[in-house]
Amino acid sequence: MRILFLNKVFKILLVPIVILATTTAVFSQDPISKKDIQPYFDQARKFKNQDKIDLALETLNTAANEAEKREDIKGLIDSLHELALLYLRIDKEGDTEFYWDRASVLLKDISYPYGDGMHKYIEAILLHRSNRNFQSLFMLNEAKQLNNDRNFYNNLLLTEAKVYLSLEKYDSATKNLNSLIVNTDLYEKEYLTSQAYLTLAELNLGLENYAEAAKNGENALAVAEDNGFLEDFKDANILLTTVYEKLGLYQKSLSNSQNLVQLKDSIFNIEKSKIEAKTADKIRDNYKTEEIARQEQKIEELTESQNRSELTAILTSAFLIIISLLAVTLYRNNQIKLKTNDLLQTKNKELQIARDGAVQAMEAKTNFLSTVSHELRTPLYAVTGLTHLLLEENPEEHQKEHLKALKFSGDYLLNFINDILHINKIDANKLEPLNMELNLKKVINEVINSLGQSAKSNNTTLILEYDQDIPSHLLSDPLKLSQIFMNLIGNAIKFTKGGEVKVVSKLLNKNQDEVTIYFEVKDNGIGISKEKQKSIFEGFEQGSIQINREYGGTGLGLTIVKSLLGLFNSQIELESNLGQGSSFFFEIKMKSIDDLTEDVSFEITPKDYDFKGLHLLIVEDNKINQVITKKMLTKRDMTSDIANNGHEAVDLAKENVYDAILMDIHMPGISGEEATIEIRKFNQETPIIALTAISLDDSLESFYAAGCNDVVTKPFKPDIFYQKIGENIFDKKAKNSLT
Repeated sequence: MRILFLNKVFKILLVPIVILATTTAVFSQDPISKKDIQPYFDQARKFKNQDKIDLALETLNTAANEAEKREDIKGLIDSLHELALLYLRIDKEGDTEFYWDRASVLLKDISYPYGDGMHKYIEAILLHRSNRNFQSLFMLNEAKQLNNDRNFYNNLLLTEAKVYLSLEKYDSATKNLNSLIVNTDLYEKEYLTSQAYLTLAELNLGLENYAEAAKNGENALAVAEDNGFLEDFKDANILLTTVYEKLGLYQKSLSNSQNLVQLKDSIFNIEKSKIEAKTADKIRDNYKTEEIARQEQKIEELTESQNRSELTAILTSAFLIIISLLAVTLYRNNQIKLKTNDLLQTKNKELQIARDGAVQAMEAKTNFLSTVSHELRTPLYAVTGLTHLLLEENPEEHQKEHLKALKFSGDYLLNFINDILHINKIDANKLEPLNMELNLKKVINEVINSLGQSAKSNNTTLILEYDQDIPSHLLSDPLKLSQIFMNLIGNAIKFTKGGEVKVVSKLLNKNQDEVTIYFEVKDNGIGISKEKQKSIFEGFEQGSIQINREYGGTGLGLTIVKSLLGLFNSQIELESNLGQGSSFFFEIKMKSIDDLTEDVSFEITPKDYDFKGLHLLIVEDNKINQVITKKMLTKRDMTSDIANNGHEAVDLAKENVYDAILMDIHMPGISGEEATIEIRKFNQETPIIALTAISLDDSLESFYAAGCNDVVTKPFKPDIFYQKIGENIFDKKAKNSLT
């Protein structure tokens, strides 16, 4: 079968030799619309993956000429970048840097995020080739932020995996490569799959996992053979020759070696290399010649407007001066380079060691926060879930009041945990306040009511002075406002026994829909000394050790208030006298929506889905969470099966048909991500919703890369839980039926 494939490929390669002779005539007819040069890129990508480098170079050169003719700067930048990548393919790094530098000049005068992302991507590849792998990873991350094109992102994942392989970070490399095996790229799906299998085979060969290396190598060989990827076909045969020799399967090793010899004799011969090199040199030299011609034309235009002899003398003098300065500069640079080379190498090693240490510290911190989040959210899920179920079972009226207070406190505690875990992100301006409709008086009253029992136990009176001129409908972040008031009022109650705590809300200014509101929380408690007022907003500060022992608490409340107000571009102020009480006050700007009828961002009204008859799979290792989730599904007439771990989930998904799968992430055995990857190998259709207690911001990207359709964090609001199930089952079916 391999010999038939080689004969077929040899016949196919006779056609490009004829096409190459008539390329200019073909492109001169311009069969592609002048309105768009994208088809040139698509055709060049196809030629490149089939190892027809000469035709790919000709196609990209035509695209560059078309873009320059139409003064399409972005198209010209894209053409130069594609040429740079193609020259890398044939190991001409000098020519790659030439086209990369030309694109750099054009990018300075234009705002083009896609081009900037591609520019950094090429730089990352060059850094990787020079073994500067940490710098390469940094540059790949910057490129990722600038460009969200799916094909670009998939190629970036492949390059990132190869860098991880060089750094011996095999888990990270494997994760990227597994996601590429099941990629849905519109342009290079098969090529990316072939590359992923080939790189996995190389990884397992390095780890002496020869059986897995052989499996991946055979997969790469099959994909390459089916699609005519000659370079991948050659590399797969080379690798399998070595792997089967290691396994003692010498007959298979000999077969792959013979395929390789025939491939080299018929396709990868000296004549083909000469044609590619000649085409590459021709395109590069033509481009340089055209560039020189353009510069000479500019010089001629300048010469015609001035005296020739005078201009010649000036240019000659300038040229001599430049040459002299250049010679002196090169000499000095060479001396400096020789003297400092050893020092730079030493410093680079020290920097790499320091960077590794910083990365390890950051990973340790991330793991710690993820563990804390999981351990706190898991029992909180039981509290909020059971509260929801109790509220739906028609409790007595006096019980409803307690259950609603418990539900409000659970919601508050969840957001409190999130902000504690993300306090570093708040300080780094990575968290922004929401902008949703709220009733300010209701928000404050809910906080006061939830703290009523604490005030009663302290014999403290709570008073709300609310300005009736404040609009009833405002846009802001009710949860973060609740946290601010919860901390300030809670502190005031704690340090005020037998007194009163007054909450003041006053409208300061209203200009059309812009309003400024003044807030104040004051008490007549123990007060704060002038000395301690300077440090009271620092973390874990409560004034003194005696106060901490008498009143308790962590001392983080005012720190969180200060950080949260910073999100609203506001700051907390304090007036206090020891023994006379304290007053905390601040101002916040909000938008009034009383007079607005359109262009207002409200929450989307949830759809009312009919869940009756649906059958779901719950993947959860916690028994309490299993009971709560199953009962919530039963409330909406849904049936379910339960898998206690990832292995059971994969087996049940193979044996049964489910409308959706609710997947926990942290479980014994294989994780939820790994289970999702395994399920996606045989089932691409069933929606998988990650139902997890870990930090959403840290894990969202990896969930989707593994194959999840959506993510819900525990503990969740029941309405959101049902809404996500409906969206991923019914909306997806509706979309597929339309398609």
